[in-house]
Amino acid sequence: MKGKKRRLRVLAAALTAGILFGIHGITVYAGTTGVGSFSGTHGGPGAVKWQEEQAGQQPKEQAGQSQVRQPQELADQSQGQQPAQLETPLEVNYSGFAAAQGWTAVTADNGSCVGGDGVWITAMRANLIQIPQAVQVGIRYQVNLSGSGWLDWAEDGEETGNTAGIMPLEAIRMELTGSGAVQYDLYYRVLQNGAWTDWAANGSVAGVEGAGLRIDGFRASITPKGAGAPPEPAPVLPAIDPSRPMIALTFDDGPRTSVTSRILDSLQANGGKATFFIVGANVNNNRGVVKRMAEQGCEVANHTHDHKYITKISDGEIVSQLALTNQKIEAACGVSPVLMRPPGGYINAHSLSVVKSLGMPAIMWSIDTRDWQHRNAQKTIDTVLSQVRDGDIILMHDIYSTSADAAVVLIPELTARGYQLVTVSELAAYRGGAAAGHKYSQFR
Repeated sequence: MKGKKRRLRVLAAALTAGILFGIHGITVYAGTTGVGSFSGTHGGPGAVKWQEEQAGQQPKEQAGQSQVRQPQELADQSQGQQPAQLETPLEVNYSGFAAAQGWTAVTADNGSCVGGDGVWITAMRANLIQIPQAVQVGIRYQVNLSGSGWLDWAEDGEETGNTAGIMPLEAIRMELTGSGAVQYDLYYRVLQNGAWTDWAANGSVAGVEGAGLRIDGFRASITPKGAGAPPEPAPVLPAIDPSRPMIALTFDDGPRTSVTSRILDSLQANGGKATFFIVGANVNNNRGVVKRMAEQGCEVANHTHDHKYITKISDGEIVSQLALTNQKIEAACGVSPVLMRPPGGYINAHSLSVVKSLGMPAIMWSIDTRDWQHRNAQKTIDTVLSQVRDGDIILMHDIYSTSADAAVVLIPELTARGYQLVTVSELAAYRGGAAAGHKYSQFR
C-alpha cells in the first residue's frame, strides 16, 4: 500500500509538470523505454561547485576534499521557485535491433537509426514524447519480416520483429492513433539497397516487400498536419568500427560557450564526438553552442535544471528538473535527450526508480579526472592517459578553461592511440545497450 501511494504521488507530480497523459495505450512519460540491458557499476561522487564558476567567483576548495557542498540556486531564481514549462512539439523516438548485435541507441525524431556497416535491422520499437496536454495520441507500427510477412501491429514502445533470429525486416508502416492524430503527419523512410527510400506517411508502406531487400536503417518524424516532410538531418559522421577500441568523453555542468567551443573545435578537427550533460538553467544563454553540439553529432544529455542532488528532492521535483531540461535543450537544438547523469553522482534506488519512469538510464563514469577540484590541465591529462581502457566513460567539466586546455591535448592523443571517440549512446549500442532505470559507469 505504501508503494502504491508513492507511485500515485509521482503520477500526480508528473501531471502538474504537464508531461503525463492518462489514456490507455499511449506513452505516458516523456522519454523512451531504453535500449537493451547491461549491468554496470557506480563510479562514485565527483560533483562540482559549478554555480560559483558560472558566476565568475573563485570557489574555496580544500585540498583532498571529496565531499561537495550542495549547489545553491542560480542567481536569477528565487529559493524554491519551480521552473516554468515550455511548449514543445510532439516527437517520436525509436530504436532498431541490429542483427547479432542488439538494440541500437534510442534515436531522436528525424534521426537515422542504422545497424552499422553490413548490419541489418530485424526488429523495431517506437514511442511518442512531449505529448501536449489534453491531446489523445499514440503510435502504432507494423513490420514485414523476411520469410514471415506482415506481423501484427505493435504500439507505444512495444517490440515487433525478431530479436532472436537474423531474418531482416523488408518493409514497415507506421501511423498515429487517437483523436489527436488528425493534427499531425507521421513520416518515415527506410535505408534499403544502399539508399534511403522516399518518405512514406500515415500508414503507407516504406520499403520493398518480397524482393529479397533488407532494411539497414530507418527514420521517422512527426510534423504538423499539412506542413510537409521533415528537413534532412545533418551529415552522418564516419562509421564506428565495433572491432576497434572506443571510449566516451563526457562533460558536465555546462555549457559555457567560451570553454565548450574549444572542446567542440578539437572534436571537429579530429573526427571525434563527446557527450555533454547539460544543466538546463545554462541553455538559454548558450543556445548557439548547444545547437552546434547536435550539428556535430555530439550527444546532448540531461544533468537536471539546477544541478540539484536528486536524492534530496521530491519525486515531483526530479520529474520537473529533468523534463524542463529536456524541453529547453530540444528547443535549442531540435534533439530531446535520452540520457541523464545525477549531479554529484548521487543516486539511490528510489530516485533511480523515478528516472526509470521517465525512460532514462543514469550514466556515471569509470575515470574521474577531478578537474573541478585541482584545475590543473596536466593532472587531468595524466589521469586519463594513465588509466584509459576500451569502454571507459571519462568525466570532465566544460565550465573551466583548464578543462578545455586538457581536452584539446587529450582528444588528438587518444585518437592517435587508436581510440574512437564516441557518444555514450553509441558506446552503449555496441556494448550491450542501456536500459531505463539502470546506471552504468562503463561499457566493456
